[in-house]
Amino acid sequence: MKKYIKITSFLFLFAAALSSCSTDFLDVVPQGSQLAVSTNDYNLLMNYRNFYYYEAGSAMQAPIWMGDEISANESDLNSNNILAQRLFKWEDVIYQPSDDSFSTNRDLTLGLSNIYVCNKIINEVMTSTEGTDAQKRALRAEAMATRAFENFLMTNLYTKPYAAATASTDLGFPVITSAEVTATSFERGTVQQTYDFIINDLTQAIADLPLKNTIRTRMSKPAAEGLLGKVYLFMGKYTEALPYLNAAFADLQSSSDGPRLYDYNVEFSDGGSFLPIDSYAGPNSPGNNKNDLTESVLSKVCYNTYAGNGPGINGSTLSAETAALYLSSDLRLNLYSPTYQYGDANPYGRLRKYAAQYTRFGLELSELYLLRAECKARLNDLSGAIDDVEMLRNNRMPVADAAVPSNIAGNQTALIKFILEERIREFANEGYRWFDMRRLSVDANTELAATVKKTHTAFDNSNVPTTYNLRPERLTLQFPQRYMNANPGMQNNQ
Repeated sequence: MKKYIKITSFLFLFAAALSSCSTDFLDVVPQGSQLAVSTNDYNLLMNYRNFYYYEAGSAMQAPIWMGDEISANESDLNSNNILAQRLFKWEDVIYQPSDDSFSTNRDLTLGLSNIYVCNKIINEVMTSTEGTDAQKRALRAEAMATRAFENFLMTNLYTKPYAAATASTDLGFPVITSAEVTATSFERGTVQQTYDFIINDLTQAIADLPLKNTIRTRMSKPAAEGLLGKVYLFMGKYTEALPYLNAAFADLQSSSDGPRLYDYNVEFSDGGSFLPIDSYAGPNSPGNNKNDLTESVLSKVCYNTYAGNGPGINGSTLSAETAALYLSSDLRLNLYSPTYQYGDANPYGRLRKYAAQYTRFGLELSELYLLRAECKARLNDLSGAIDDVEMLRNNRMPVADAAVPSNIAGNQTALIKFILEERIREFANEGYRWFDMRRLSVDANTELAATVKKTHTAFDNSNVPTTYNLRPERLTLQFPQRYMNANPGMQNNQ
């Protein structure tokens, strides 16, 4: 059983922060009078629940509704809360003061609370009592890498996509390094400064992180290496990304009990662990079991099902274009059902992801393969890219169907597109696509940039469509007005 620091005033106040109506940008309550003292106290702080289990309304719930790979059942969408509707329609203002509880953006609240805890550990652990220098440095490294993860998530919601030509002038996410909750003035800086901060945190952390941590909900060296490779790839810096992605694989292979890919050919066969398939909730796959860490390099889980406090996933379906990306033999189709959210048959056959009570968005081994495959393809190592993408596909469908088509294998741009489509096939309806849309929108390869779709379609019960259009400005969310009111000197996104 995982243990937590027993500092009552500190943790209970942080739990309250998620529903707090405080008025500063950090949106957390003042520090408690009882503080962490020993190195083990800070070790237990790294077990802070919000580092690995993100409640309803946070993490990937907003991105789920904005990705271009989905459509929606209008009746289900309208029965969901107002946030899902606004996100799906790419409206300018998602969180309005008149929404009461919905005016509290849980992504921002949770992210900033997590950054606060990281800053506390980073700033204090080296002067803690009892522990060794190596233990303290490892904990500081964990906190730095975790802070980098949170900042990377926030910048992919609240800043423009990274573009080298404009990163030094585009508004960034505030760089927060103190654990002073009384601070009320925050400078946004630039996107370049935000990414430099993320890279610096990860680069410094890697040297002191353990090859294998006590549990995969906590940072390890391969997790940080993989994350840094992902950051560089999202910046379009493929030469810098590949060594870190390779290092992550090398470090994972040094452990005999690291993450492994599920072979869907096995798990969906007689006696397989994903069976039986429940007609309402779907198979017993990782999306329905938050404690399944089998494929996780770094496990972070977002609760998806609508619970009254966030947009959830109910009402979202695959678009026809996305459904057409799958071969009929692709066993990932078992994660979808042609039914409405309450189990009634959808006569028009649209697929909803019913095996997705939880989205895993830390760093999954499947994503690590696809990140490296894309990076290799970008650097024109086509055979290496094919090896990586086929490693995943061999575990998701019959091997006879898993090969990259020959008309794609020898064409660099076509192969990159295929790998990006594989990311959709692997992570559709889970929010990943939104982040890919952002970076592809500024891709120097115009053919790849053109793959970003700019419409959403909702269908009523008679299959009549309503279309909504994406404006480039909405690739970046606006900060909720309640945060802007509390920080009048901070500029909002347009």
